[in-house]
Amino acid sequence: MLKRISVLDQSPIHDGKGESSGLHDTLALAKLCDQAGYHRYWCAEHHATPGYASPCPEMMAAHVACHTERIKAGTGGVMLTHYSPFKVAETFRMLEGLHPGRIDLGIGRAPGGNGYAHAALAAPRQPISHEYYPDQSAELVAYLRGTLPSKHPFKQVNVEPNNAGCPDIWMLGSSGGSSELAGQLGTGFALALFIGTHARNASIINAYKRAFVPSKSMTKPEALIAVAAITADTKEEAEFLAASHVYWKVQASRLGARTPLYPPEQALALKKQLSLSDQAYFDETMNTYLLGTADDCVNQMNELADDFGVEEVMVVNVTYGFEPRKRTYKELAENFNRTMR
Repeated sequence: MLKRISVLDQSPIHDGKGESSGLHDTLALAKLCDQAGYHRYWCAEHHATPGYASPCPEMMAAHVACHTERIKAGTGGVMLTHYSPFKVAETFRMLEGLHPGRIDLGIGRAPGGNGYAHAALAAPRQPISHEYYPDQSAELVAYLRGTLPSKHPFKQVNVEPNNAGCPDIWMLGSSGGSSELAGQLGTGFALALFIGTHARNASIINAYKRAFVPSKSMTKPEALIAVAAITADTKEEAEFLAASHVYWKVQASRLGARTPLYPPEQALALKKQLSLSDQAYFDETMNTYLLGTADDCVNQMNELADDFGVEEVMVVNVTYGFEPRKRTYKELAENFNRTMR
């Protein structure tokens, strides 16, 4: 049964404005969602990516936490293969010290940008291979929970401030590749259904729950699913608004191109210039969105929560205009809160 709704914010650049405007829109949306009753607010990481404003989700999470009152602030996520686990641990121990009980650390293995950005982040060293992600994740969790093995070479290195607690740690995945690892490390697991068009089912969440090893900071498995949703007066209007993001996804996934977000009418015109295969992928991607009235979308969220055996659904919403995006989050919260009474 759906009990909580949350937000994943990719800090899109709205209305053709300057890139830094996306950062300020994130803050405005976070305040709206805090007042509307959302449970958590995660900020995403994208590098050298037109259309998205934030390469530093830890900074956005800190800013969100400073300017909201109740909502949990976090990352969805820190792309760990770019970074030292120790430095990430320091950053989030500090955030937890500043905002006790309100910080989530979500981590993932995707590059969050193209190969050039990946190389630039690692320079002058070589980029870290994805094969090290499980070891990096285990080390990060151990730093934050104070459970490094006695023979670990950095056992004597303190993660300051050492009297702060451990933030809630979540592992992100768009398939089953990280679910059992999340369980073995005793972290939360977020399944990103909005990424890709491949079929996924409850077996991924069930595998996570079976593998879960409890710790002092997370005593039982916690899982959520993340979906793309847009509300409007009709499904047709919601599909029109979604065209901007769907076209962006086609360019990124099929052609390896990073483009700005185009107005819906322009995105639909550009769709006609795509190959038939890419047009089919456009339609396939559109079909993964929850689209329609708020009532329609919340009903679908409830059905998905039941299907996957989770109590929390996180909503990502990317539209060309900022006003339709605010409307979606406001309407979803109003409808959800009404059904929970």
